[in-house]
Amino acid sequence: MKFILKILPWKKTINVSIAVIALLIIFSFYGLYTNSFYLLKPNNYIFPLLSLTHLTFLYVLWFKIKEDELTDPQMRNIEYILYVVFAVYVFKTFESLFILISYSEFQNHIIPASFFPLGILIFLLHVALLGLTLLAIKYRKDLVGDYKFDDMNQHIDSWE
Repeated sequence: MKFILKILPWKKTINVSIAVIALLIIFSFYGLYTNSFYLLKPNNYIFPLLSLTHLTFLYVLWFKIKEDELTDPQMRNIEYILYVVFAVYVFKTFESLFILISYSEFQNHIIPASFFPLGILIFLLHVALLGLTLLAIKYRKDLVGDYKFDDMNQHIDSWE
């Protein structure tokens, strides 16, 4: 784990996460079997909309680390929503793996030559996103702190 933390410090983790999310948003409109983009399918907009929560969490994480601030209830709520989005990421990872495995069922059909290269790329991007999400949560825990709100009101000066 220390090796991964050395390779991907918190700034690089945030930047790579944003790049992976951007690529996966583009590929969410791509059809592997047909080698074309589908912009009018409503299902293709689910991933981009859910990834807004992830991008918000990354921005809040960057801001909290840079300004050396503690956690707050809003950050906690965003992270809890990110847990649900992470479940969708896991589903999309297995979905892309299933598409790659289902190649043998469609051997009699015309499959584009880009099926395997792009399919493997999409699958690896999904796996990378899972790892980067967990790493960002670990950086939040290590650098920003735990969510301790029991004594929160004792540290607030009401006259400020």
